[in-house]
Amino acid sequence: MMLLLGAAVGLIAYYVYKSIKPPAPIPLPENVSEICPRIKLNDGRYLAYRELGLPKDKAKNKIIILHGYGSSKLVDLKITKEMIDEFGIYFLLFDRAGYGESDPHPSRTIKTDTYDIEEIADKLQIGPKFHVLGMSLGAYPVYGCLKYIPHRLSGATLVVPLLNYWWSRMPQDLMSSALKKLPVQNQWTFRVAHYVPWLFYWWMTQKWFSPFSQNPRETMTERDIELADKHTKHAYIKESALRQGEYVSMQRDMIVGFENWEFDPTELVNPFSDDNKGSVHIWCALEDKQISREVLLYICDKLPWIKLHQVPEAGHLIIHEKQHFEDIIKTACS
Repeated sequence: MMLLLGAAVGLIAYYVYKSIKPPAPIPLPENVSEICPRIKLNDGRYLAYRELGLPKDKAKNKIIILHGYGSSKLVDLKITKEMIDEFGIYFLLFDRAGYGESDPHPSRTIKTDTYDIEEIADKLQIGPKFHVLGMSLGAYPVYGCLKYIPHRLSGATLVVPLLNYWWSRMPQDLMSSALKKLPVQNQWTFRVAHYVPWLFYWWMTQKWFSPFSQNPRETMTERDIELADKHTKHAYIKESALRQGEYVSMQRDMIVGFENWEFDPTELVNPFSDDNKGSVHIWCALEDKQISREVLLYICDKLPWIKLHQVPEAGHLIIHEKQHFEDIIKTACS
């Protein structure tokens, strides 16, 4: 009897272990360097990248684009060649760690993401300063740049940026209220990412309930839904973004975004002064159902050197609207 009980306990323990242990990354093809350019970092990892616009040695504005959740360096930039030429823009897009053809980081944090940005800029010889632009969940490394490498920035832009509901110096009633405006499933998923990240893989893959709301109208406007439908027609973008598996890309992204940071935005110091030209911008979509306007207003009130742009009749996918994206880029280049 004890033997059977021991065997049963062992089987249960094995099942639990298999359920919560994240899988290893799916190996990239051997000819990955023929698929896209990649640069080797000092720690041996490779980051895959894409360059657009003017040659970097002729560009007046050098902008590093940080893609959002579940996306990649292949994100479609709604900008014309005429505008690129007018403002003299060089764009660098790269797959953040674990996405696309970029190697995962074994212990990824907001700090490691930040130093990935600095290192790829140096390896590609972009120059001593550059502008960083992050969107949605992909905006959290911009906060990292403002904290850890402010001396490298010519400017920074955060478009409908992620909110970490556990920022330590933010009013907890404000953050709790912002979290509770989200669908219940989303709230609990963010809590699991924050409090028990070792359980997050199981949470995202179990079959008993959905980790996110299945009603798109709870998190997106009608226009967001239209834009998302257009985006999904380019299925190769998501397939490329997740080719190493969802854990090392999207799930690790969420864990890093919602874990305890060493700082919160209200502690940031203005990196720009009279002898160090530059500016920081936050873009808030007034119809956004995911990012609380009140929280962004609070941050910009505490940090008046951040310029807040409130866009009426715009939702979370503002970055995919041609007119809005051009306005964002023009402001970054001004």
